[in-house]
Amino acid sequence: MHDFAMRSTRRDFARAAIATGAFFTVPGLFAEQLALTPHATEGPYYPDTLPLDSDNDLILVNDSATPALGQVAHVSGTVLTPSGEPVRNATVEIWQVDANGIYLHSGAPGHESRDANFQGFGQFETDSTGEYRFRTIQPVPYDGFMGRIPHIHYAVNRNGHRVLTTQLFVKGHERDEQDGVVRQLVRSGRDFDSLYVDFEPIPGSKVGEVAATFDLVIGEGPEQSRSPRGRRGRYGRLGRRG
Repeated sequence: MHDFAMRSTRRDFARAAIATGAFFTVPGLFAEQLALTPHATEGPYYPDTLPLDSDNDLILVNDSATPALGQVAHVSGTVLTPSGEPVRNATVEIWQVDANGIYLHSGAPGHESRDANFQGFGQFETDSTGEYRFRTIQPVPYDGFMGRIPHIHYAVNRNGHRVLTTQLFVKGHERDEQDGVVRQLVRSGRDFDSLYVDFEPIPGSKVGEVAATFDLVIGEGPEQSRSPRGRRGRYGRLGRRG
């Protein structure tokens, strides 16, 4: 479908450099800078009202003991500058359909039947490592506008401004060539292979959990004005490092 080898190598190299501190000591290591994460449309269903619980655990709403429907997925990554440095205090937002293919937005088709146990939207503020993480469900196809492949919407806010709007696409899905957003990206001529990721089974998980890594490379200036409302959240306090 798309050639992922070069981007994967560069992302892996950047993550290794962050872990070792190499890029602080080796002159010219990032002379060829990381490519910015491609923009992809926000779509019509960014939540019109953010949920009161908007932390990074989308599986449980407030203090409910009933989890959302769907396969539990852990999505994480690092927010980077083009030179490979981690970005702290960036607010990463995600939103996606529930297991029935319905968005949180009040005007979304089928809204009255959405899974009330799925938060639908979450946010997380990166620390000095630039890392973010969410517990959510593995995305499912969306049968509404443009016949979408499974995807997760992303936004990154920094210094009070939206600096990136993009989407994570599930790699290798049969709908890929028919997806309206993907077709728009193809027509634009931009390289967007880095938006595709694999969800891999987590070894030893008794409930079939999966995980995916999606790194984000952002520029300096604002993409559009939007104020972040970041907080670390339930899952962040329990599960993040350092």
